[in-house]
Amino acid sequence: MAENFDLIAEIREDQGKGASRRLRREGKVPAIIYGAGRPARSLVFDHKDVIKQLENESFYSSVLNIRVGDKSQAAILKDLQRHPARNLIMHMDLQRIVEDEDIRMNVPLHFLNEDDAVGVRDGGGKVSHLRTEVEVVCLPKFLPEYLEIDIAELELDQMLYLSNIKLPEGVEMRELALGPEHDHAIVSIHVIKVAVVEEDVEEIAEGEEGAVDDDAPATDAGGEDTDSEKSGDE
Repeated sequence: MAENFDLIAEIREDQGKGASRRLRREGKVPAIIYGAGRPARSLVFDHKDVIKQLENESFYSSVLNIRVGDKSQAAILKDLQRHPARNLIMHMDLQRIVEDEDIRMNVPLHFLNEDDAVGVRDGGGKVSHLRTEVEVVCLPKFLPEYLEIDIAELELDQMLYLSNIKLPEGVEMRELALGPEHDHAIVSIHVIKVAVVEEDVEEIAEGEEGAVDDDAPATDAGGEDTDSEKSGDE
């Protein structure tokens, strides 16, 4: 099960883009929390605390303990908006959870023994991650921090699929229930081929011989300066 994270929030009374911009200038992160059959509420977090928590990969796939005053609410992060150029969190969307209701959550994939995989060690191949996370469905108490896939036995030109992931107790992947055509590949080992383009030396030589110096003065068939002749005629 993923670890819990504590985040201290305040109720946000001001609404609108102008209010959100003002909060960001003050070092705050606007947010909204919804779900569990209750009205949505606007919240605000301290930006430096959020940034610190985001350094932990588990934050994205864990139960978050949202504290407002003396009350707490379990929630999961559903969306995070970042500034396109700065290390700035623009907005957070949080979903309340209850113990007896399933949640849908994307969790990261951790691939084990990549350097020792048969296809790498004996075949000289490279590991390609075709998926880095998958969506799982489970009760909050079963939410995994991540899913591990051991690829030590994966050979050259072979793949592993969603169905090869060993799921913990109480965890499902609805994607697999949609049929075998949804059993997508998640990792492969192949030799990376580099195409080498050889230039035709003869064509290059011919091109250089026939090249015209754009900076040279125009001349007539006799090789004399055409512009000079015109000047003399005038």
